[in-house]
Amino acid sequence: MQEHNGVKFLEKGSKDSPLVVWGHGWGQSHSAFLDLCAPLENSAKHIIVDFPAFGQSPMPPEVWGTREYADHMAAFIRAQSDKPVIWVGHSFGCRVGLQLAAHYPELIKGLFLIAGAGIPKQLPLHKSVYFKLRIALYKSLKKLIPFGLPEEWLISKFGSADYKNADPILRQILVRVVNEDLRTIAPLITCPVHFVYGENDTEAPPKIGQALSGLIPTSKLSLLKGQDHYSVLGTGRHQVTALLKTFIDTLTA
Repeated sequence: MQEHNGVKFLEKGSKDSPLVVWGHGWGQSHSAFLDLCAPLENSAKHIIVDFPAFGQSPMPPEVWGTREYADHMAAFIRAQSDKPVIWVGHSFGCRVGLQLAAHYPELIKGLFLIAGAGIPKQLPLHKSVYFKLRIALYKSLKKLIPFGLPEEWLISKFGSADYKNADPILRQILVRVVNEDLRTIAPLITCPVHFVYGENDTEAPPKIGQALSGLIPTSKLSLLKGQDHYSVLGTGRHQVTALLKTFIDTLTA
C-alpha cells in the first residue's frame, strides 16, 4: 500500500493510461474491488483507495460529508494525474464520485457507479411513520444519558448495523452522509455516467439510479438480474467487469 495525504491506496495494472480510480462503499476498503479489478489490469492503470476513516487510512480531521470527501479526493487525483480520470464507485463511493464530477468536472472523464446511493430511500407510509416514531423515542431517551442511561445500550436498541459498528466520529459522518440528497447536484454533471444496479438491491434500490439518471442527460442505466447491493461485487462481478471494460474502451477510443 502507498500513501498520499492521508489516503492509503493500491496501484494495479501495467499501462500508464487511462487512469481508473476506485472508491469503495461504506464500511469497506480497497479489498472490496480486487476481484472486480483483476481482469482489467492489462487495459488500464488502476488506483484503488481506502477513503479516510476506512481500511488503512486515518480518520478525517473533522466530521465530513461527501463534499468534503470529494474535495480531499480531488487533491489526491491531481497528485496522481495531469489528465482526467475514470471514477469507479460502489455505494458510498458513488456519492463521492457524483460530488467530484459536479464540482471538479476537469478531473473526471467518466463515472461508472455501482449500486449508487445518494437519495434518501422512499419508504411506504407505515414504515415512514414507524421510523419517525422510533427517532422521536430515541431523541427522548437520549436526554436521559446524563442521568445514567447507558449510551451504548441506546445505540444497540435503535442504531442501524452500520451505526452500531462505527466509532463515535464515524457515526456522525454516517448520519451526515445518509441525510444528503444529491439530486441537487446531479444536473451539474456533464461527463458520461453509467449506473449499474442489482435488481434485488434493497440498500440502494434501482429507483435511486433511475431518479439520478433522469437528471443527467449523459447517463445510462443497467440492471443486473438476480443481484443485490453486495453480490454485484461478488457473483455479479463478471457482468460488471464486462460493462466497465466497454465503458473504459469507449472513453479512451
